[in-house]
Amino acid sequence: MMKYPGNQITLIQYIFIITGTQVGIGILTLPRLVAEGAGTDGWISILLGWLLAVTASLVIIQVMRKNPTDTLFTILRKYFGRWLGGAVSLAWILYAAFAVLTVIYSFINIINTWLLPETRSYIIMFFFAYPIYLVAAHGIRVVGRYSEFIFFFTFWMPVLLSIPVREGKFVYLLPLLKEGIQPVLMTAKSTILSFLGFELAMIWYPFLRNKKAAAKGIIIANTISLVVFLHVTLVCFVYFSPDEITNYIWPTLNIVKPIQIPFLERFEIMFLSFYLFVISTTVIPYLFTSVYGTSLVFGLKGHQNPLRIFLVVLIILTYFLSVEYKQVEALSQWWGNIGFVYAYIFPVLLLIYSFIFSRLKGRKKL
Repeated sequence: MMKYPGNQITLIQYIFIITGTQVGIGILTLPRLVAEGAGTDGWISILLGWLLAVTASLVIIQVMRKNPTDTLFTILRKYFGRWLGGAVSLAWILYAAFAVLTVIYSFINIINTWLLPETRSYIIMFFFAYPIYLVAAHGIRVVGRYSEFIFFFTFWMPVLLSIPVREGKFVYLLPLLKEGIQPVLMTAKSTILSFLGFELAMIWYPFLRNKKAAAKGIIIANTISLVVFLHVTLVCFVYFSPDEITNYIWPTLNIVKPIQIPFLERFEIMFLSFYLFVISTTVIPYLFTSVYGTSLVFGLKGHQNPLRIFLVVLIILTYFLSVEYKQVEALSQWWGNIGFVYAYIFPVLLLIYSFIFSRLKGRKKL
């Protein structure tokens, strides 16, 4: 049985939770990452990354259809028993917690660089923690409504990035496959981190009101993320030269800098301020997954107490441990590598095991 039976979400909310989780962090660094590997052909690598994400997403939906009322954590206990299932569940809790930690430190690093260079990390975390708590503490329905609101509230941001295109040069995109197909294929790995987030469908699926539309919904979610990533990447490729784009850590923010509005100086500051809402749609789903899983594994009545403890630990951690960009980049690489296992390999193995489990269970009944 679900722990929150009243927390059903609509298909739209389901789509925007996944999209928000994906778009939050990758939108700033993805253009540089794919340019470093495949030059201006990197946008093709994003298409390949989308194809991989959609394939893995459909595998996840196939697993969940066999267990329509169970979240990942209850499925693991059912398939592997109390102790082994609990151990794998704990690994998922730690994975989600590591994702939160990585995104938080990435976000703090950006804020320190662009907005508040003299502000200590723990102060930023302290003020960020309370609104996160208000959303995550009230369960999946509020998380879904929040993700839906933020999507429409910040819809103008990627659209606004089209303004610098008028000063760009489309010739930078030509010729296609200038270095061959191999760099494009190898660079597809760089898109794994940006498309991470769909694996949390194993948490959202039981709460989805119309489960028959789950496959369609997750394809739409991945496709929305694809459109955003392609748009931002192509704008950066057209505006910057192929050699210049790799010199910027966050090329998306650098492309906002030239935008001028008569009544507003330094438009990138306002853009980044709104981006805080976008980044929260990545943090909250992973955070909810971690604390919700904790409440299930340890048999707690609700997820609020683990949530409070987690946020306090984050504040304390940011007080004692400040990280530079190189360390943030290392965290992101680790997350991408670990996320590949959890989002792409694990669902396939779980699907295979579910077939074996069903057959063995059927034989026992006979």
